[in-house]
Amino acid sequence: MAVARHGYRPWGSILGLLGLALAAAAAWDVASLRCTFGSFCECDFWPDLPGLECDLAQHLAGQHLAKALVVKSLKAFVQDPAPSKPLVLSLHGWTGTGKSYVSSLLAQHLFRDGLRSPHVHHFSPIIHFPHPSRTEQYKKELKSWVQGNLTACGRSLFLFDEMDKLPPGLMEVLQPFLGPSWVVYGTNYRKAIFIFISNAGGEQINQVALEAWRSHRDREEISLQEVEPVISRAVMDNPQHGFWRSGIMEEHLLDAVVPFLPLQRHHVRHCVLNELAQLGLEPSEEVVQAVLDSTTYFPEVEQLFSSNGCKTVASRLTFFL
Repeated sequence: MAVARHGYRPWGSILGLLGLALAAAAAWDVASLRCTFGSFCECDFWPDLPGLECDLAQHLAGQHLAKALVVKSLKAFVQDPAPSKPLVLSLHGWTGTGKSYVSSLLAQHLFRDGLRSPHVHHFSPIIHFPHPSRTEQYKKELKSWVQGNLTACGRSLFLFDEMDKLPPGLMEVLQPFLGPSWVVYGTNYRKAIFIFISNAGGEQINQVALEAWRSHRDREEISLQEVEPVISRAVMDNPQHGFWRSGIMEEHLLDAVVPFLPLQRHHVRHCVLNELAQLGLEPSEEVVQAVLDSTTYFPEVEQLFSSNGCKTVASRLTFFL
């Protein structure tokens, strides 16, 4: 006769299921948990410094100073859980030397969605500040935009392109956001990153590089101490530059002035090979030489540096493929 076992509880089954659940929970990615229950702002900030270093090493030609400064500055900032001020970098150099490329790499390797991230803000004078007569209006709008976005997400990246074309006086509204104060306008902004891009100082950097070449010095021997002072003078003496009387340079709010050296023929070759690889094409010496020969160089006598850096490599390739 069967015995009815009233009150039976399948504890073994329950414990087994619980064990499986705990094992599954332990296997969850900690980052996924953080992004499920944390803020989207912090989750979108996903720094990949090894990846950044790798891309800079492989794709940025002829810029030993820029590589070292950008990586060193970012490492120190990202690894600091409580930075005392935002990271502020100013990129300077001749056209086509890699300034915009580096800024795009920063966005790509700092945020999950790269330049498409809602926390990456790109300003262009032609698009956002086209009329110098409206500078006072632009000041109010820029201050409001920066303050509002930092309030929404302290982990924000602000890119200001073509600083030498911005209306003078506009940048003074940013000064309070760039210093070591803890809170500005009720906003905690210390984890933000500001990148300023400019051609200002490019001629002076080119002259330093030319003199080094004429002195038979290796390019990698050019030091920051040689170029930083000439860049600062070129910017501070230029009333058309966005930093003019903004207090940003005068108050030493820049964490690093990042110089980009002019590119020589072998650097342009590197860019051509990179572009061919991006297109999935095998390198062709005939095509490479055609692009190099179609590029203009300066000074007139030495024909040493590319007039447009690597900026026109992609468009020139289309003529020879």
